[in-house]
Amino acid sequence: MRRPAASDSATRRRMTTQRRSDTEPERVVRSVLSDLGVRYRIAPRSLPGKPDLANKGGRWAIFVHGCYWHHHEGCERATVPKRNRDWWLHKFRGNQIRDREKAALLEQMGFNVLVVWECETKDGPRLRERLERWQPLQIRRDAVWGATRGGGPERLESVWTGVDARERGEVA
Repeated sequence: MRRPAASDSATRRRMTTQRRSDTEPERVVRSVLSDLGVRYRIAPRSLPGKPDLANKGGRWAIFVHGCYWHHHEGCERATVPKRNRDWWLHKFRGNQIRDREKAALLEQMGFNVLVVWECETKDGPRLRERLERWQPLQIRRDAVWGATRGGGPERLESVWTGVDARERGEVA
């Protein structure tokens, strides 16, 4: 289905200013992950679908979807424009199919995939709790910080050498 002509110059300007990467929801998720001490790469091109955040060693990927563009079911932000309605419905269905295909490819490669919706990033504490509970991140944090969380820097183990900071004499 061909893209319809923009109905007016204001609409055209508004649509061309939409960011594809480094959006506010992505920055919120990155901030929470950094606070949790989780390491990741931004949009690695080597992975199918170029997830927004990924850790190849941890075998996980996160997609941060905008509720409008990916048409989050049941969300008030997932509206359908009145003009060219059929074209937009086709566009949103195509986005959803592509999203499922990208996630399936990553899962076939052994990756755990998480989708975070734009509306979920508006409630920081709830988002943090969801990310803390996501199993692939728990496993990685436990490997780095030790079994007891919040133990501080003295609990930090060197992932590269497997030697505890205390054993190296770096902390008292």
